[in-house]
Amino acid sequence: MAIRLLKNATLQIVLAIACGVALGLLDPQRAMGMKFLSDTFIRVIGWLLPFMMFLLVASGVAGLRGQGRGLSVRVAVYFQLMGMLSLALGAAVALLLRPGAGHGLESALNALPAGDPLGAYGSLLQEPWSWTAAGKVLGAALSHSLILQVMLAGLLFGLWLGHGGEAADVLRGRLERVVELLFKLLRKVLLFAPLAAFGAMAFTFGKYGPGSTWPLLKFVAVLYLASGLFVMVVLAALARLAGARLSRLILFVKEELLLVIFTGSSVAAMPGLVAKLQRLGCDQQVVRLVLSTGYAFNLNGSNIYLTTAVLFLAQMAGIELSALQVATLLLVALVTSLGSTSMAGSAFFTLIATLDLLHLVPLDSVGLLLGVERLMKCRSVTNVLGNCVACLVIARWQQALDRPALEKGLSTG
Repeated sequence: MAIRLLKNATLQIVLAIACGVALGLLDPQRAMGMKFLSDTFIRVIGWLLPFMMFLLVASGVAGLRGQGRGLSVRVAVYFQLMGMLSLALGAAVALLLRPGAGHGLESALNALPAGDPLGAYGSLLQEPWSWTAAGKVLGAALSHSLILQVMLAGLLFGLWLGHGGEAADVLRGRLERVVELLFKLLRKVLLFAPLAAFGAMAFTFGKYGPGSTWPLLKFVAVLYLASGLFVMVVLAALARLAGARLSRLILFVKEELLLVIFTGSSVAAMPGLVAKLQRLGCDQQVVRLVLSTGYAFNLNGSNIYLTTAVLFLAQMAGIELSALQVATLLLVALVTSLGSTSMAGSAFFTLIATLDLLHLVPLDSVGLLLGVERLMKCRSVTNVLGNCVACLVIARWQQALDRPALEKGLSTG
């Protein structure tokens, strides 16, 4: 029984955090030397990022093939609008509540060199806000960032795979197998997350004491608040447009939501969601397309986490972002979020890719968030609910929603 409990990923993280905190309080000098554990973990992820982003974007775009042009366009438009809305909401809540400000921990993030505080295109970020200026920043980011270039290549390659004939079909099958192998490798890397969390928490407590946990707890609270607002305001309104009450939809898929909460895997809920959404009168083709692509391109909870986390780390470092910098963050995050998946830990990888593009704070600072990574169940739940609502909205938009079946399903639960 004890061995089975120790294999639980959440328990491992909790124990690692407890050990890191204890070492930081009892032996601060030795605890500060544990920072290399989190640094190494992040460095390894950085090595894997270009391959991961290329494969995930290419396979996701290629998966749109053969689904009907009108339906594919509607899905793409809906996903992009929801992506920008969720990113903007996360940024707005973080800017309003400022969870990382005023804690006196600026030196914890190893301030960037004074000569180039905003990265390779810092001078552009000093210009007044305009769409032209934002476009220049995004263009500069593309020219300086390997990750963004790789993602663009993945997008073009995925489009070719979707329309390239028999040779592309063979290559697409091989690509899917490579993606499976990549996921296995990433799961192996995630096995070392407890060690990284131990190193990050030991260093933070050893150098800054117990007061360093308060901003992390505020960050978690702000993330839950932002996710709750998105669900109760945005998703509830969209569900209403589709002819459903969100509260009844939540009750209808409660088993799948509980599965996501307790396993931490959104993918585990997919089979049940496919069956239930079809029972609600959604066309089979719509359900399969929206859920399969939504698990890569419509992760609203992960988007909220992404902008909230970037702004939190910037606030911790004492960096005040201008309007142009915030707009650039939203544009860059809209692109990097294309590399997210519903796989556990994917949002953390996307955060690293975004920070690597923006150069606002040192990449090592992301290690601070490892200690609370397992507390963010709201991310997965928001992702799943967002895709359920997307199925209803797009089916209604496509005139492929059986309204009597919807009303009957939600009324009987």
